Amino acid sequence: MMALDMATRARDLAEEAIGIDSHIDTIQRVLMMGQDLGKRSDMGHVDIPRLHEGGMHAPFFALWVPVYYVGAEAVRRTLDLRDAMQSVLDRHKDQIELATTASDIERIVKAHRIAAFLTIEGGHQIDDDLSVLRAYYQLGMRSMTLTHSRNNNWADASTDKPAHNGLTDFGKEVVREMNRLGMLVDVSHVSDKAFYDTLAVTTKPVIVSHSSMRAISDVRRNVTDEMLRALAKNGGVIGINFGEGFINPRDAERLRSTIQTETTGPSLTGRPLDDYAAKDIRRLFGTPVKVVATVSDVADHIEHAVKTAGIDHVGIGSDFDGITGPPNGLEDVSKMPALTAELLKRGYAERDLKKIWGENYLRVIREVTGE
Repeated sequence: MMALDMATRARDLAEEAIGIDSHIDTIQRVLMMGQDLGKRSDMGHVDIPRLHEGGMHAPFFALWVPVYYVGAEAVRRTLDLRDAMQSVLDRHKDQIELATTASDIERIVKAHRIAAFLTIEGGHQIDDDLSVLRAYYQLGMRSMTLTHSRNNNWADASTDKPAHNGLTDFGKEVVREMNRLGMLVDVSHVSDKAFYDTLAVTTKPVIVSHSSMRAISDVRRNVTDEMLRALAKNGGVIGINFGEGFINPRDAERLRSTIQTETTGPSLTGRPLDDYAAKDIRRLFGTPVKVVATVSDVADHIEHAVKTAGIDHVGIGSDFDGITGPPNGLEDVSKMPALTAELLKRGYAERDLKKIWGENYLRVIREVTGE
């Protein structure tokens, strides 16, 4: 009876919460595989019906461009992904709408539609040009991860050898311009030094959109307790990543090998480069892998973050459709109530879970965008 009650409360909370997931990679499936997000599917981890089932009503759709797209090619690919996103918005106007502010998210979710918040996953996608960053802003993109898996020309990545000792002067300019525009600065993927450099420069709260706890799983993409405390002092939020290796250290080797292989590519341009990327991404993400991680393991990371940074600085950043081995019991976004039920069993109050399930991110979005 107790388990049934927890499941019912979890489903009710999924209906009531804002439901922000600060990182999903689903739009690449639309661009490369033609997935129709309006229909419930067994493909990938996310579609509109499963978002509703899981109570994640306002996902951050990441426009991710592999680092072997360089210069103008990275910009072109970003625009292709934005066009794919627009095709979803146009085709399913009754189900999903672009959100660029916290007020947009509240209005769209209240109308029982999905609020799509757009983020750029990698500073290399601006081609070292602030005018490109401003153009992305005009296209509705409201967040950017400063690096991806390799250093760019102005910021060090966590999974590369340091080249800049954190942020260069231009990297600090990027942060200032994002503050001015009203774009969320995302420090997932960056080196520890770049993380602290960003906090020293920014005048607004930052986010760590899809990382977990280094104290539990010692991978460079996760954050230390010291970083968590600094993030809390800044007023920011971390979204807990569900990916293999981030959660359970026994899965970490798979994560390390994926990071190594996704960063090498040929010197191609245009359609041949896109064809290469399609094969590469299918190789990386096309086949599900078995993992050790469980729902309980994810809850452990949330609890550690809450105890270290405080309840106001923790959220969800699943990395769905950018990972091949989500935790057992969280196989796709529709299963999110299982995590809610686990945290309810651990004694979390519903008002606190609503913070983790979106209110914390909503506060940061409002502070950064101004509305």
